[in-house]
Amino acid sequence: LLTSGITVTWAHHSLMENNYKQAFQSLMFTVLLGAYFTALQAYEYFESPFTIADSVYGSTFFMATGFHGLHVIIGTTFLLVCLLRHLLNHFSPIHH
Repeated sequence: LLTSGITVTWAHHSLMENNYKQAFQSLMFTVLLGAYFTALQAYEYFESPFTIADSVYGSTFFMATGFHGLHVIIGTTFLLVCLLRHLLNHFSPIHH
């Protein structure tokens, strides 16, 4: 979370400084971090020794991490759309 916050801030500042290459690189890195986190969470789900039906802990674990995972997926999708818009030159230092 902290790393993706840094990279998306880097993208924003690069865009404001009219540095499109760095903006692309940092935004791409942010999207990759989101995808990596989602993959790690999916792996954790498949490898967990308990299920949502096992206990209160399982229910709480899967509900809390599931909502967080959904949040990450939506955010990553939003940032991917921003990346595509950046590639199509929809953003400028004054319009972003």
